[in-house]
Amino acid sequence: MSKYVPAILAVLALAALPALAKPNFSGDWKLNTSKSTFGQMPAPDSMTHKITHDDPKLSTVTKQSGQMGEFEMHASYTTDGKESTNEGFQGSTTKSVAKWDGDTLVIDSKGQFGDNEFTMTQKWTLSADGKTLTVVQVFKSAMGEGEAKLIFDKQ
Repeated sequence: MSKYVPAILAVLALAALPALAKPNFSGDWKLNTSKSTFGQMPAPDSMTHKITHDDPKLSTVTKQSGQMGEFEMHASYTTDGKESTNEGFQGSTTKSVAKWDGDTLVIDSKGQFGDNEFTMTQKWTLSADGKTLTVVQVFKSAMGEGEAKLIFDKQ
């Protein structure tokens, strides 16, 4: 029986390979406000993400409307832990590092909004069927701390 052990281990290793593949977040995503939680922040009226993901490159176009008005933001990251700089809300600059933690993409950002410095950590996960993107955001600034859980449906 011991002569079969290497073959069995090889089959098990091959079966595990798909589990090692990183999620691909590419697609058009629409915020499901009824499933999302916003903490102390007001919920937007609408939000969409257009994501292009060819690992390690990741780019997003976010459109949002709500109490703070309408805006569109473009961001580019690499998932290999290198720092990226993007223009944020109302011309602010944000520096981010994106890296994988298993099959979760973690994006740590630092920036400034007016005179207020902030940090934000986003954790992106994709459902097994690839139809739901969950983004948990934890943010901190001199104005306070908060957490939001954003649920996006693939369009």
